[in-house]
Amino acid sequence: MTSLRPLPSVIDFNQLFTAMSKLKALQPHSTLISLLRNLELSGIRPDRHSIGILANCYCHLGRVDFGLSLMGKCLKLGYSPNCYTFNTLINGFIHCDKLPQALQLLDQIVKLGFQPNIITYGAIFKGLCRIGDNASALHLLRKMQSGTCEPGLVIYNTIIDSLCKDRLLKEALDLFTAMKSEGIIPNIITYTSLIRGLYNSGSKVEAKDMLAEMLECNIAPNVITFNMLVDMFCKDGNVDEAQAILDYMIERGEVPNMEDAEKLLDLMAQNGCEPNIVSFSTIINGYCKARNMDKALNLFQEILQKGMKPDVVTYNTLIDALCKANRLSLARQMFKEMGVQGVIPDVVTYASLLDGLCKHMLLDEAIELLEDMEYNGVKPNIVIYNILMDSLCEAGQLENAANFFSDLVLKGLQPNVKTYTIMIKGFCKKRLMNEAAEMLTIMEENGCYPDDRTYNTIIRGYILNNDLSNAFYYCDLMVSKGFKGDADTFSLFIRLLSSDSLSDSSKDQVRKFIN
Repeated sequence: MTSLRPLPSVIDFNQLFTAMSKLKALQPHSTLISLLRNLELSGIRPDRHSIGILANCYCHLGRVDFGLSLMGKCLKLGYSPNCYTFNTLINGFIHCDKLPQALQLLDQIVKLGFQPNIITYGAIFKGLCRIGDNASALHLLRKMQSGTCEPGLVIYNTIIDSLCKDRLLKEALDLFTAMKSEGIIPNIITYTSLIRGLYNSGSKVEAKDMLAEMLECNIAPNVITFNMLVDMFCKDGNVDEAQAILDYMIERGEVPNMEDAEKLLDLMAQNGCEPNIVSFSTIINGYCKARNMDKALNLFQEILQKGMKPDVVTYNTLIDALCKANRLSLARQMFKEMGVQGVIPDVVTYASLLDGLCKHMLLDEAIELLEDMEYNGVKPNIVIYNILMDSLCEAGQLENAANFFSDLVLKGLQPNVKTYTIMIKGFCKKRLMNEAAEMLTIMEENGCYPDDRTYNTIIRGYILNNDLSNAFYYCDLMVSKGFKGDADTFSLFIRLLSSDSLSDSSKDQVRKFIN
């Protein structure tokens, strides 16, 4: 940027430096100081913002004295210090564990007529709690509550955490109650501090009650809470509760780093809670959800090496994930290995593999698998038949799909809305619109009412068969039932509008439906 002519303004450079300062993981402060010096040497006069960025960098490097000297430079250049400048210096003192200097500066700026804001107070609370001066923190909180700058969640969390660490649980819980009465909603940080504090103080029942309250408020544990809870339950020998937390986290997708979750297996073992097949299956499920199949398969091999026997849940998890990852050959291999290990496939196993075969249009093999399923005494459910019938219709094998449909009642299965919609789609694909309309009538007579997918399917069938009269009839019927057209139906209608084949009245009907 410094090579450009004319030179960019100081505002442009400030935007760049502000963005760089947020990259905390890269520790950019020394680099920024060097760049800001070079900028001034290039003839660009610093403004209050750029001086503030420079002061912030010095404070992060522990040189608050340099930051203070910049305040003098600010005044010489005609810029009066503002709250941002003072907050930077106060934060700098707190960062360097120099609370007395921070408080002294706070007194000076108040005398100059500046009012501390929420950031100023936040820094002071952090400093007080860091040295364990909870009495002063509570006194300042009361003073703040009576003023114009009201405390927020971050300040309450800072004090509650400090009180819990010092095992002042009554004060922490009183503050927690007061915070909620002020309309401030606790977050995961609040609950984590309280649960840890209660547990470490021996109030294990109260800690579990606090966890239950957190979950009831739909606040999911983060990784820090997760580690704490598993550690807590493991130390008490509550393997089932540790496992339940692990399951909850994986299902919620709240464990961003599965390697961290896997380490918890070691933590459980260290605390005398030897992980079982359920624990390993949960971690495998997590890797599968994260689409990291190699890690999942490696952990599966580790189970075998430990002499553990995978159960049907472990195999189902892997087979389903492998099919979804288009690794069908490996899913087939896993299915065969189940038999070798003496693990009996259930309806979930067959559904996953059948779905994989159907997506690859291996329909003969899918039908063989269905027959194998019935031969082995596993009763197919309607989901299995829907998967197979849908793929048969997509492949143009309507007759085979219809045969399976006819067999459903004989097998004691009731077609659901998806089943009927699949058959209607199959008839539409073959341009058998009378049969499609008849299927919709049968569906309603059997007490299974069409949904938006059913109506959109038959409407598209009529449009593609150039029968706009019936398409409009079902559009009106669908809207009267409270349903709307989907993206595919709208796309077909918009394409019709752009053609010359529609009459003016038909175009009006299309516009009415779209709008």
